[in-house]
Amino acid sequence: MSSELESSAPIAKVASGSVSPPAAPGGTVGAGDLKLSIVIPTFNEIANIRELLTRLEDCLADVAWEVIFVDDDSPDGTAAAVRDIARRDPRIRCLQRIGRRGLSSACIEGMMAAAAPYIAVMDADLQHDERLLPRMLQCLQNEDLDIVVGSRYVAGGSTGQWDQSRLSISRFASKMSRLVLKAELADPMSGFFAVRREAMQAAVHRLSGIGFKILLDLFASSPKPLRFRELPYEFRTRHAGESKLDSQVAWEYLMMLADKLIGHVVPVRFVAFTLVGGLGVAIHLAVLTTLFRGFNQDFIHSQVAATLVAMTGNFLLNNFLTYRDKRLRGWAMLRGWISFSLACSVGALANVGVAAYLFTQNGYWILSALAGVLVGAVWNYAVTAVYTWKK
Repeated sequence: MSSELESSAPIAKVASGSVSPPAAPGGTVGAGDLKLSIVIPTFNEIANIRELLTRLEDCLADVAWEVIFVDDDSPDGTAAAVRDIARRDPRIRCLQRIGRRGLSSACIEGMMAAAAPYIAVMDADLQHDERLLPRMLQCLQNEDLDIVVGSRYVAGGSTGQWDQSRLSISRFASKMSRLVLKAELADPMSGFFAVRREAMQAAVHRLSGIGFKILLDLFASSPKPLRFRELPYEFRTRHAGESKLDSQVAWEYLMMLADKLIGHVVPVRFVAFTLVGGLGVAIHLAVLTTLFRGFNQDFIHSQVAATLVAMTGNFLLNNFLTYRDKRLRGWAMLRGWISFSLACSVGALANVGVAAYLFTQNGYWILSALAGVLVGAVWNYAVTAVYTWKK
């Protein structure tokens, strides 16, 4: 890495709290002196960037550092704002991702692009206390540790102004993490930590990259137990912008747990696809019963209508949940729905054909039916993954 990239020249502060470039370099840092890379995933965080950089400059004055913002193509111009600052401060970099989204996968890409021997991950909304970073780095440098975690649940830590419902959800999610966790971690849901590069590299090829809990993914994916320490901090309120927590966060968390439990046997997307398909069967039967029994419609017409409703419902749910990171929007949804419906129609024929053949061979109707369902499900998943939700 060039000496320019590791310049320790200070970031000048102005009255508004924004960050501007220094008038002249205040010195250089040797090529081997970069100590800390800070990876910050962003989506619509333009209002927080300058304040965050100002605070990092204040608390890391004696550390050679770089910041890598990994932006998921924010429509508010976050990436452009970062690049504008980076043109005048080469310690700051931007990775703008196009066509994919997700906090964990963004962190992975940022960590792989980092140059320092120690890598910190934190949010851009200033809820994580950046003043803890020097102590995290010091612990990694001076102690026999792989990772240092900013914890809200050890003595001295706090969740700040969380209400009871959010606190209960967080504690429940922490308990569920015990299914895959390989350590007695008090705050496995933390998104604020610093890790030794060697530990990250050892786990990276096993990471799921699903959802938003990269720390839990790291602990569950490491080939050996991580040596860790938790440092207390108080979780702060968001500085600006809107929270990214929504109803899909719980789904992604469950999918990440499923991937760590059975992902080595069955692709977790296939599990999600199958769950959605099971719900589609229920929708199909509900519509069929309503039209055929409730409104005395012809069975064939009722069956056709139920099939179309179920296929459409399955497509929308898979687009919303199973393929959230590849979600189709606008006119692409129409193309996707057509390809999904065609694939599932062929899958239905395969289902019936396989089931009928096996039944004539062995006479076991339940086994024949299940085999047909499995063949149809595998076909639908494989074909739609390639043609409906292709890159």
